[in-house]
This record gives sequence, C-alpha cells and structure tokens, in this order.
Amino acid sequence: MILGFAIMSLMTGCTLNDAPLPTAENVNINRFMGRWYVHGYTPIIVDKDAHNAIEHYRLDSDKKIQTTYQFRDGGVDAEIKTLTPVGWVDEGVDSNAQWRMQFIWPFTADYIILHLDAEYSETIIAHPSRKYAWIMLRSDVVSDADYDRLLSKLNAVGYDTNLMQKLPHDWSGEAERLAEMEANGL
Repeated sequence: MILGFAIMSLMTGCTLNDAPLPTAENVNINRFMGRWYVHGYTPIIVDKDAHNAIEHYRLDSDKKIQTTYQFRDGGVDAEIKTLTPVGWVDEGVDSNAQWRMQFIWPFTADYIILHLDAEYSETIIAHPSRKYAWIMLRSDVVSDADYDRLLSKLNAVGYDTNLMQKLPHDWSGEAERLAEMEANGL
C-alpha cells in the first residue's frame, strides 16, 4: 500500500513545462492545520477508488506535520484506509508553501501549496512534476462551478486536468466515523 507513495516520490520526470510551480504567497501553518476534504485528485495505486477522503494535518512540538489521509476504498460504505505520512516545511522558502512529505523512509516527495484562499477554506496541493495534484476544501461539498474554477488553476500551470478524478463524497452514513475523527482530533 505505501509502496504506491514511494513510487510517486520517485516519478518526478520531466514535463513540457519545467517552470517552477507558483505557490501560495504566505501560508500561516497553524491556520492550515486541521481537516481538509479531498474533492479532486490524481489517483495512485493505493487510492484509485477513494470515497469520502479527508486529509488532516497536525503540527507537533518538533515542527513536524503529522498527517492522516483517510478514505473509504471502493465506496461510501467500504473499508476505511488510513495512511500517516509525516511532513515538514521547507525552511529555505519563506512562504511556508513548500513541504516535504515522507510516506516511507527514506523516500520523500515534494508537496507544493499551489493555491490557498484567504479564508483557508480551499487549497490545491501539487507536485512539481505536474503529474499529481489534490483539490481540497474545509467543506465536504463543492459546487461544480468551484471545482471547475480550481481545475482551471491547475490547467493554467500546465497540468493535464483530464488526469484529475473528482472524488465522491456522501457523509450521510458517516456519523460514527465523524464522531471518532472528532474524538481523535481529526
């Protein structure tokens, strides 16, 4: 399962557009922490049929970003899968918008906050290869117009948005899961 993330971290490859990705101007790490609902993503081996996915970030005392990526594998009532990579902010970048994520030692992957709105309610996470991206909101719903607007931001920087998959969400049967996430600080 984690092998998929290790493979992703190695597949940086060249693209037709090798220009550095733009990043969010200034990310307040403490405001960025918390729960994000994943609405669009480039699937990889481990999450190719994800439903009701969330990504949760918590900054620990060592300034490591403890991450929980949780989703139902195959349907809204399917088994829950949980991955727990660790991230850290690239201290050489003043914006706090460039991170490194480690899914399995010793492999790390670039994690770029390409877009973040002023309210910290929507974000786009990107990989410099322009092969992987995630559209996330604080809300479990996204309008088609907002999703298309966020996709256009990826298209503008050279992503093939045809590779993006809109992730299904239906939280109507998830009261127990939501309660458990709240109890665990997710």
